[in-house]
Amino acid sequence: MRIVSGTLRGRTIKAVPGINTRPTADKVKESLFNAIGQYFEGGMALDLYAGSGNLGIEAISRGIDKCVFVDKDFQAMNTIKENIETLSIKENSETYKMDAFSALNYFKNNRYHFDLVFLDPPYKMQKINDIIKYLEDNQLLNENALIIAECLREDNLLNEYNNVSFKKEYIYGITKVTIYQKQGVSNE
Repeated sequence: MRIVSGTLRGRTIKAVPGINTRPTADKVKESLFNAIGQYFEGGMALDLYAGSGNLGIEAISRGIDKCVFVDKDFQAMNTIKENIETLSIKENSETYKMDAFSALNYFKNNRYHFDLVFLDPPYKMQKINDIIKYLEDNQLLNENALIIAECLREDNLLNEYNNVSFKKEYIYGITKVTIYQKQGVSNE
């Protein structure tokens, strides 16, 4: 895997050893970032189910100030830390070896707020709808935050939930990538 664009363009990212992790292909990653915007002007990202850290590292390369990487797998967490160290982006990164909902609860209790969230869970354990609801119900999303969800093409995802609305959807073979955005709340 390689970093497609930004300050780290062309650098390689080590994959998690074994067959338990399914990395996002470079072609899909490039299309995804073309859809959400090539570059960012700061902000905080969350790479939940991070695997190798591929998506979060790409976001850092494209201007995100900090990315929080979460994975419960020991090998994945070691790979993320190695990638962060190799790419010299430790000051832009936080890592947590936890399951998704324990991490979300920790972020709620510590008042984290995200501008960009990547949800790429194992296809057979997909809980994207529940995670979107948790993020919104617990005020973990900044205004205009984007959520990028990757799942099987046939999976049914929410169209909207409170202030989080469907924005776009892309199909790549058996994979569906859905983009959501949090809308601001009117005070009228």
